[in-house]
Amino acid sequence: MNRKREVQSSVKDESLIAKRRAQMIRGAVTLFKEKGFHRTTTREIAKASGFSIGTLYEYIRTKEDVLYLVCDSIYDEVHARFDALDIEKGSLEVLVTAIGHYYGLIDDMQDEFVVMYQESKSLPKDALQYVLNKEMEMVSLFEGLLADCAESGEVKLSPKEITLAAHHLFVQGQMWAFRRWALRDFTIEEFIELQTQFLLQGMAGEKITIQGVK
Repeated sequence: MNRKREVQSSVKDESLIAKRRAQMIRGAVTLFKEKGFHRTTTREIAKASGFSIGTLYEYIRTKEDVLYLVCDSIYDEVHARFDALDIEKGSLEVLVTAIGHYYGLIDDMQDEFVVMYQESKSLPKDALQYVLNKEMEMVSLFEGLLADCAESGEVKLSPKEITLAAHHLFVQGQMWAFRRWALRDFTIEEFIELQTQFLLQGMAGEKITIQGVK
């Protein structure tokens, strides 16, 4: 199991910690995207978060802690959205719904995804390894769903193809964050439907039409 990295806090109230760190994440994401991680100061993060530098250090110890919290917030939200799915009984329908949930999350957290991939190299080694392991966990969720679909005959994929397809659909969704400037003519709904159709056509060995896509 990928154990969550502890970020030390002098505050004991868990609900207050969660509230203040959510404020930090929002403030830091804007700054990291505009200025980059290294050119952003903790004082600027505190100001963008709406409290003093002293208050900031009650909830984190280093600027790297804030970057780690940004990355971890993405995976927490992925799990929250997937919890509503019965991924233990994978089917094509569940896979399509999971893709929609994940791509919808990317739409909601575009800036966080951009910051994570641009700046995660600045994390301490243990924190970076945690983030990379969490990403592999997310890919594994899709890999499991694809394996279930292959077993039931709903898609035609070998084990190696399943692995590559899981990475492919995972990364393809992130295009929405990184290439948003070039995809202005698309709504998120169109993006999800078309990407899902493109992905599943090859997997099934025949053209699949997703409802709403001509």
